[in-house]
Amino acid sequence: MEVLKEKVEEEEEAEREEAAERGKKMMRPVEMRREEPPMTQEMLRDLEKKLSEIEIVIPEQPSIITKDTIDISKLPLSYQSNTLKEEHLLEVADNFARQYSHLCPDRVPLFLHPLNECGVPKFVSTTIRPTLMPYPELYNWDSCAQFVSDFLSMVPLPDPLQPPSHLYSSTTVLKHQKGNCFDFSTLLCSMLIGAGYDAYCVNGYGSQDLCHMDLTRDVCPLTMKHKEVVQEEEKVPPKKYTIKPPRDLNSRFEQEQEMKKQEELQGEEERRRKEEEQRLLEVEKAKTDPLHGLRVHSWVLVLSGKREVPESFYIDPFTARSYSTQDDHFLGIESLWNHKNYWVNMQDCWNGCKDLVFDLGDPVRWEYLLLGTDKAPLSVAEEEDDTMNDDDNDDVENLGKEDEDKSFDMPSSWVEQIEISPEAFETRCPNGKKVIQYKRAKLEKWAPYLNSNGLVCRLTTYEDLECTMTLEIKEWFQNREDTLQLRHINKSTGLNIDYFKPGHPQALRVHAYKSMQPEMDRVMEFYETARVDGLIKREETPKTMTEYYRGRSDFLSYRHVDFGDRVKKLALNSAESNPRPMVSPASPSVLYFRPQGVCHCCLSLSLCLLPSQVEPVEHTKKLLYQYEAMMKLKNEEKLSRHQAWESELEVLEILKLREEEEGAHTLTISIYDTKRNEKSKEYREAMEHVMHEEHLRQVEAQLDYLAPFLAPFPPGEKLTHWQAVQVRDECLSDFKQRLIDKANLIQARFEKETQELQKQQQWYQENQVTLTAEDKAWYLSYYSQAVFRMRILEQRLNRHRELAPLKYLALEEKLHKDPRLVEFLEVFI
Repeated sequence: MEVLKEKVEEEEEAEREEAAERGKKMMRPVEMRREEPPMTQEMLRDLEKKLSEIEIVIPEQPSIITKDTIDISKLPLSYQSNTLKEEHLLEVADNFARQYSHLCPDRVPLFLHPLNECGVPKFVSTTIRPTLMPYPELYNWDSCAQFVSDFLSMVPLPDPLQPPSHLYSSTTVLKHQKGNCFDFSTLLCSMLIGAGYDAYCVNGYGSQDLCHMDLTRDVCPLTMKHKEVVQEEEKVPPKKYTIKPPRDLNSRFEQEQEMKKQEELQGEEERRRKEEEQRLLEVEKAKTDPLHGLRVHSWVLVLSGKREVPESFYIDPFTARSYSTQDDHFLGIESLWNHKNYWVNMQDCWNGCKDLVFDLGDPVRWEYLLLGTDKAPLSVAEEEDDTMNDDDNDDVENLGKEDEDKSFDMPSSWVEQIEISPEAFETRCPNGKKVIQYKRAKLEKWAPYLNSNGLVCRLTTYEDLECTMTLEIKEWFQNREDTLQLRHINKSTGLNIDYFKPGHPQALRVHAYKSMQPEMDRVMEFYETARVDGLIKREETPKTMTEYYRGRSDFLSYRHVDFGDRVKKLALNSAESNPRPMVSPASPSVLYFRPQGVCHCCLSLSLCLLPSQVEPVEHTKKLLYQYEAMMKLKNEEKLSRHQAWESELEVLEILKLREEEEGAHTLTISIYDTKRNEKSKEYREAMEHVMHEEHLRQVEAQLDYLAPFLAPFPPGEKLTHWQAVQVRDECLSDFKQRLIDKANLIQARFEKETQELQKQQQWYQENQVTLTAEDKAWYLSYYSQAVFRMRILEQRLNRHRELAPLKYLALEEKLHKDPRLVEFLEVFI
């Protein structure tokens, strides 16, 4: 025993020596460490206490809902328990699941009755609640899918290889605005069935991008350019007597060479684009998914037939995008269901969903749970119908009756009516904002009126896949007072294009510019029907201005103005007072010369140059004709210059107005929006106040003013003469005292305010020299408020003094007319 003890001591000594050597090695050579005293028990306890306070929180998988976020006691009874019919359905489902697992042991268990938010098993078909929303925008499938995608936040499945253990009601999902793919599909399917579509929830397998709502490999739909359909003009058949068009003198060889060159450039550009796309596809394919084909996902299937749907298609509830049933994103289907039945897919999915046939009435391809299905089985061939005898018909009828007897109708949904408030419908996105990342693009959405400038959507496109180099920005607006609805900003060229709805004060439709400064490159397009002059477009550069018109009575369709350099003036600096000089263009017309220093034009043949004319008319050579033509041209030139000057002023006015609109960015509010319309809100509050006062007056009129004074007497007993006089006198005396007390109360408040004001005035007089600006501002504010309160009290006191005698006389007259006192008071009088 002693030997063992010695060995242990030797080992401990060796360990201490090794620890000392390690400490020496760890010491810095330029420093000398002091030997610290051994750690005491108190220091150890203090260290343990501090270490115990340190907590490491491991982030949990986000879930749609927990017991802490919902009060189960407030949910209806249908959420907390099952009816007898639902219990029977669960037994039928369990029996079906046992038979299925016995016949198909290699298949995964069916998704039949997950738990709801109360922990109660509910059959999946009863979780669907068909509902037609009261909003016209939610009547079509695309708008319904977009609403569900925007309104809810995606939560991934806890286990990507298995369906969820819980499936919550759509009311709970809408309340919390988040859920997994099964919650999305249940809500969307409920809305689509309510809108008349033949929709089904699908339990299957999807690609990694589909399950994770990853759109970084997809092109944003808003960036796709729609193909413009060019309408060919109908060729008018040539008339018999028409002038032949001039011969085209352009070289066809040069045109063909130019076309070949353009085709080569386009082909080279297309080849580079395809090579880049192929390279990106190879990079993406290199990132293989180890769980490919095993990721569980839920989506919505819409079959053709109802609502004029020509072909069946899928809807991904995460992205609201529609897909063909042959799409590669969908890798297999286990089962699908609606609010009436449940079907299991018995077809092979080795090739994904491409070869699936959605004939739910075919029991070979789709095994159904309940017999009472609205999907008719496959029809028997006509040849068999012809050979079928009467006995066979009787057997079929008897078999049909037996099936009807064994059929079981699906119980009604246990979910409450799905309701979406107008506020929630308008807000759409959780907290009013949602961001979606696409390939080389980012899409941001906001609720209306959330941004002060009316911005509801922004699409930012980038040059690179990392989204670091911005290419262009598109912004959509709503409810703008200046009717701005779209702004397109090109970062590479610096060009901004604003698009306006009809209703702008200047009838502006499009405004393209690089700077809001005047006399810069810009293009303005207008709604010509909203303008008197018929202007449809105005193009401006620092040196030119071109205007295009349509539908004018004077047939003016085009005006072009060239400007020269502005003459510098010291006193006049603005563009309005110092317009740009207009340059007269050279034209092949009669030239008139006016000698310098001659104010009045004295026309002579030496002052006009007549060009060569084809078949000149004799009267055009006369001086009178030349003079009239010259004066007409001078007037037209003067008018044209004035109109060009007015156009310049209009441009300046529009630019000034646009700067004011961008600075204010006022939003319009509908008169029907009672929550945001201040005028409507004030009117409603005033009406409610009037109604409240009227209600108080009615309640006061119903009060028995004699009840306190009749309490000492036995109820129901008739009063004597002297008792009636006593009740009247006590009532009048009490009312008089109340009037006096009210006057005294108002007087006391007035005196209190007066004393406080005097104290503050005295304080201000004593410290006026040393007061700061803030103290003076406070005193002035207090003084104005105190004077206001004193005036109100004075007015109330004066009004009370005027109305008190009238109220006293009114009460006295009312007592004389009271049926309980009138008999005795008349005898007394």
